[in-house]
Amino acid sequence: MVSTGDINPFGSIDIGLGAIGSALLIFFLIIFIILLVGGLVIWRINAKKYKYRIPLQKKVGNIVIRVGTYVAKDFPIGRAGDKLWLVKLKGAKKYIPPATLQTAPFEYTHFEREDGEWINISMPDVDEIMKKHKVKYVHQDMRANRVAINTLLDQRFTDKSFWDKYGNMIVNIIMYLVITVCMVIIFWQWSDIVDKTSQLLQQIIDYDKAKSIIPALTLLFFRRRK
Repeated sequence: MVSTGDINPFGSIDIGLGAIGSALLIFFLIIFIILLVGGLVIWRINAKKYKYRIPLQKKVGNIVIRVGTYVAKDFPIGRAGDKLWLVKLKGAKKYIPPATLQTAPFEYTHFEREDGEWINISMPDVDEIMKKHKVKYVHQDMRANRVAINTLLDQRFTDKSFWDKYGNMIVNIIMYLVITVCMVIIFWQWSDIVDKTSQLLQQIIDYDKAKSIIPALTLLFFRRRK
């Protein structure tokens, strides 16, 4: 026969719960674990529904900047298959029509007009625009900087010593080995820690029982003497 004490993870530590207390403890632990796992699963499912990314651009001053990146999910309306997008904002929600112009996989860039309306936009083809307007744009400074950066990188990687090349990797390996050894030692000593903790709790319980028994014996002694 298997009793509640056999499946109790705290069976080696006698804290005076008894059979009923142990059963209730196991029951509430199981309920807590089920609620925790269920909450995590529900949160993960709801998070995966927000599969669309919406970078929002807006004109601030005379410059168009990105003011934020939001997430959205499908929001069905009616029974004919129509839907909207529910955008998750900070402390608010916004419903917009489904976008069609992608700037990346599952990413739909929008622009906020002066009246607050969001418009789905795509990135322009800069080369095509320059060819259309017959513009030949050459940035000499960028070319010079690129050449200088390539030369600097070649010199740096060519003149590197062994420690410069592999120093970070060696330090990381040593750190991982130290952490692994420490974890092995901790788990190896875990049984001794549990046993000592059990003995300490038992001593505390015995001390509390002695404190409650001594006044009772003293009172009984004085009553008999009287």
